[in-house]
Amino acid sequence: MTVTYELRDRVAIITIDDGKANIVTHDIAAALSHSLNKAESEASTVVLAGRPGRFSAGFDLSVMTSGTEAARGLLKAGADVALQIHGLRIPVVIASTGHALAMGAILLLAADIRVGAEGNYKIGLNEVAIGMPVPRFAIALARATLATTSLNAAINLATIYNPTGAVSAGYYDEVVAEDAVLDTAIAHATDFAERLRAEPFALTRQYLRGAQLKAMYADLQIDLTTFTVDLPTD
Repeated sequence: MTVTYELRDRVAIITIDDGKANIVTHDIAAALSHSLNKAESEASTVVLAGRPGRFSAGFDLSVMTSGTEAARGLLKAGADVALQIHGLRIPVVIASTGHALAMGAILLLAADIRVGAEGNYKIGLNEVAIGMPVPRFAIALARATLATTSLNAAINLATIYNPTGAVSAGYYDEVVAEDAVLDTAIAHATDFAERLRAEPFALTRQYLRGAQLKAMYADLQIDLTTFTVDLPTD
C-alpha cells in the first residue's frame, strides 16, 4: 500500500511510499485523509513521513496537465488534506525524508513541527517556475508559517532551498541526519503526547487557527474557480 498506518503507543505514524517520488494523487490524498481521521480518533499525536530520499514531489503532473477541471479537482483533494492537517485536533509532526516540492512543501507548511533530512535535497514552492500559480490557500499557510523576510522569495520567486536554507526560511524546524529523521519526529510526537492535555490542545487549536482556517477554505473556493496550469510542453 502506498499509504500505511501504524499506531505506536499514543503516536500514529502515517507513511507515504509509492516507490518513486511520492506524488500526490487522488488515491493518496484519500488515504491520507482516512489515516488522519483514524489518528484523530485513537492517537494523541501524528507523525507523517515519506520514503527514503523523498517526502513528496508534489501533485501528479499527468493529472494537472490533462485539463482545467482535472487540475482543479486534484488541487482540491490535496488542499483538503493540507487544511485537515492544519486544523487537526492533535499535533502533527512531519518527518521530511528528502525532497519536498510544490504540494509536498505545502504539506510541510500545514504541520506543527517539521524535521528535515540532511543531504542534497530540494525544498520549496516551485509552482511559478513550472507554470502554475501558488494557490491562495497555500499562500495563507505560508504567511502563517514561513519567515516574513522569506515570503516573497519563497512564493513569488519560486526559491528552492537546501535543508539548511529551509530552516532559515521556515519550512523546517530542524535538520538531522537522514537515518535519524523518523526517530526524531517520533520523539517530538511522544513528547507532545506525554506533555500536552488533549482537550485543552484541541480547544486552543480552534482558538488559534479556527478563523484562519475558515479564511483558507474561502480562499480555496476561489482557487477552484481560477486555478490554471501552463506547464512547458517540451
